[in-house]
Amino acid sequence: MKSRILVVDDESRMRKLVRDFLVRKEFEVLEAGDGEAAVDLFFQEKDIDLIILDVMMPKMDGWEVCRTIRKHSQVPIIMLTAKGEERDELRGFELGADEYISKPFSPKILVARVEAILRRSGSLNADVLSLGGIQLDKTAHQVSVDGQEVELSFKEFELLEYFMENQGIALSREKILNNVWNYDYFGEARTIDTHVKKLRSKMGAKGDYIKTIWGMGYKFEVEE
Repeated sequence: MKSRILVVDDESRMRKLVRDFLVRKEFEVLEAGDGEAAVDLFFQEKDIDLIILDVMMPKMDGWEVCRTIRKHSQVPIIMLTAKGEERDELRGFELGADEYISKPFSPKILVARVEAILRRSGSLNADVLSLGGIQLDKTAHQVSVDGQEVELSFKEFELLEYFMENQGIALSREKILNNVWNYDYFGEARTIDTHVKKLRSKMGAKGDYIKTIWGMGYKFEVEE
């Protein structure tokens, strides 16, 4: 079953942009152009897995939509707004929003956040990750590239898993060390570089998905 995402924004171009990126990741997308339509659609459909909700809208703004839905459901909500002020962000979290993203934003980053929230909420199969011809099975501890199994060391597997779970997000070497090698590891950044080099080699052409960000770290980005 595809996860169902409700995209709520009064700008049709913005809805289309977000929808196109979500559909590429095989999500089912529903749309609403104002707050009232969003609330009606949410209660009518009943099986929506996540809401991407703009704040500034006619008839009923995003704050009111969030407040109304939170009285009946804990469905994950990502709020979008052109405002970047801290008090707006705090208001969103106080109303029960799960994420808060300021416009303009990268659609790829938005999709990565959607996938991360759905994994946490259990709406996505957290045991199997699939991206760009790469399939990683956490339970079986197996990785295949274009259907061919690839033998990875334990740390290479964990590194690839971390990259895939943070697809499209720039990751510093420090952050990678902290999350893959854990906070009690006191190694050097070149440890990561060595593992990335080996991982790229074993993944063949798909190794190009691991982009180097000079002076910072890496980003796993699947080319469309």
